[in-house]
Amino acid sequence: MAQQASASREPERVRPSLITSDEVGRIAAVRRYDILDTPPDGAFDRVAAMAARLLDVPVASVTIVDSDRIWFKAAHGLEGVSEIGRDPGLCASAVLSDDALVISDALADPVACSNPLVAGLMGVRFYAAAPIITDDGHRLGTVNVLDTRPRLVTAADTATLVDLAAIVMDELELRLSALGTVRAEQAQREAEHQRAESERVAREQAERDKSAIAAFAATLQRTLLPPALPPVPGLELAAHYHTASAQDVGGDFYDVFPLGSERWAFFLGDVCGKGAEAAAVTSLTRYTLRAAAHIDPDPEAVLTTLNTALLMDPSIGSRFCTAVFGVLVPEEQGAGFTVTVATGGHPPTYHLIPGEQVDRVRVDAVRPKGGMLIGAFAQARFATTTVRLAPGEALLLYTDGLTEARTRGGGMLGDVGLTAFLAQRPTPMSAAALVKDTAALLDALPEGPGDDVALLALSVPTRPTVPHGASATAHTTAAPGAAASESAGRSPEAP
Repeated sequence: MAQQASASREPERVRPSLITSDEVGRIAAVRRYDILDTPPDGAFDRVAAMAARLLDVPVASVTIVDSDRIWFKAAHGLEGVSEIGRDPGLCASAVLSDDALVISDALADPVACSNPLVAGLMGVRFYAAAPIITDDGHRLGTVNVLDTRPRLVTAADTATLVDLAAIVMDELELRLSALGTVRAEQAQREAEHQRAESERVAREQAERDKSAIAAFAATLQRTLLPPALPPVPGLELAAHYHTASAQDVGGDFYDVFPLGSERWAFFLGDVCGKGAEAAAVTSLTRYTLRAAAHIDPDPEAVLTTLNTALLMDPSIGSRFCTAVFGVLVPEEQGAGFTVTVATGGHPPTYHLIPGEQVDRVRVDAVRPKGGMLIGAFAQARFATTTVRLAPGEALLLYTDGLTEARTRGGGMLGDVGLTAFLAQRPTPMSAAALVKDTAALLDALPEGPGDDVALLALSVPTRPTVPHGASATAHTTAAPGAAASESAGRSPEAP
């Protein structure tokens, strides 16, 4: 280092106030590497130590030139200094050029002479630096060496500084890559956390919505069914409603109500579809049937009135329903009831009659011929038939969710399967037992019914315990999932 190499030169120093217009991009590059004010790093410390050893100087440092300061990332032989002002500055001058900067005697340099490291107690006289240059040409800072006495450097010395500056740049790139990986992993973890949190919130909201919908559906369903079956003298009644989905309001319905003069009406039916629209049709159907029966109790006339009402209501659209409507007229001395039944496209009502054998029941399908869908055609015609319901006998009305339910073999229960099941019921017939057994049949199916099921049973006790004209017994059971109840004059658990 005693001789100055011909390749080394003394570049012109420019005051920091004359920094180039690319300063904005340079500062952005400094920010990109996120190196300012980071803790000491062994890799950079070793570069400073190597620079001091290879150039045989007491002080060496790795600096980053910020917008208003020069920050020391690593320093060898320089204690207690972490940053200095940028104007005037040695390193600030070094980042103005891609070439190494050499100041042989700082006191003789018009810019460097006022630097705190030169004019202060340290008394720096010699300074040499190589800029740390990014791939896109921005100079972040320097690798520099200092001495307290003037000196000359060789081309090999400046080449060493340039190589060390390149090593620092490589280290910064590795660090940036590692930071990018860490940040990407953190971002991924954060994204996964946020996704998991969003899914949790969504699940909780879905559960709340599901509960709210189920509560709404249950409340709405209760308004479509009678709160309790009335006591009919000389008759036992039982009903059951199975809800296939807690979120959907079904269109199945039933009711029993007095007509006066000791006559009673009953009906059971099914509106096509589910949901609020089906519920609206169900509500209209129930109240139309009740109102029409009080005007003209003839079952065929009642269904005709309902058909007209559904066709005239524009809100109904193309929805239709099936229904069975019947009128009960008691016979003398509690000997049973004459039952007149009209049907509109509905599955048959089953008349269960104890057979000659104690363990067998005769099952007759009460199926008036010619009953058409209700609310589908303006000229629909409905059929009526009359049967006698004697002591020990029963009638079972149901919706098609029962016969369309899948058995363990995969096929539908169907009319044949239901008839075979009913033929094995114990005698004498009891409406409550009949509904209970049929509900148990639904529960025993492997997948349960795929549609709502409404059941309504009527039976005449063989030995009535309640005299004609006094209170009778009515049984209602709730849908599965709710607490089933049997009551006499009490409101049942709603489905």
